[in-house]
Amino acid sequence: MRIAVYIPLLLSLLAPLGARPLSERCEPRLATWLLTVSALVLGTATTISLGLLAVTGLIRFPELATLGHWSAHDAQHDDPAELSVAMIAGLLLGAAVLMAARMLWRRARTLAAAVLEAECMPTEDGLVVVEDEAPDAFAIPGLPGRVVVSTGMLHTLDETERHILLAHERAHLRAHHYAFVALAQLGAAANPLLRPLATAVSYTIERWADENAATATGDRTQVAHTVAKAALAAHHHTPARAAGVGLAIF
Repeated sequence: MRIAVYIPLLLSLLAPLGARPLSERCEPRLATWLLTVSALVLGTATTISLGLLAVTGLIRFPELATLGHWSAHDAQHDDPAELSVAMIAGLLLGAAVLMAARMLWRRARTLAAAVLEAECMPTEDGLVVVEDEAPDAFAIPGLPGRVVVSTGMLHTLDETERHILLAHERAHLRAHHYAFVALAQLGAAANPLLRPLATAVSYTIERWADENAATATGDRTQVAHTVAKAALAAHHHTPARAAGVGLAIF
């Protein structure tokens, strides 16, 4: 335990270095899975490591060691951390738990709002067109989810480009991309060193959706052009969205 307890902390320093190369060079579906699992596992592992380090500080005190049937003498001899390190670990552990709990609570509330918002959007094919001159398009998770497109976006794109855009947004819903983003962000909430992994996941799910759209349309160049055109059009406007689209994937 003396060395093993520090391994997750060391890996958390190294993992972000590979996040960007992996997100750009690896097949997007595989990259998304690898980055998400890495963020979640490392976030959990570092939290456990901080807990172990904090406990070794607590059991140095005979009164607390007695409660857990531990030996304070053995703890002082065998523990992997000085008391000061154990105290810092305890503070970091508290912060990690609070941040992760806060993130879970916010995500749960936002998901519930998104599901409710989706249910309030009547549709037969999962597509909802809203009257708004600002170009915008996004996917809302739900049971089932919805693809929301503004009239402004539809007017910006031609028929082929609309088909590509819808294929892109539906790919987000079909593959549950919002779940990958949420899990990666949960790991990053517990361990801020992992934020580059969460950022990379937000990028790889877009690549993943682009690949699915390219497969559906058979024109990779046109997909890239359409996605860039839609993103540029939306960038110049700030559309007003409902409160329940905090989990929307764009």
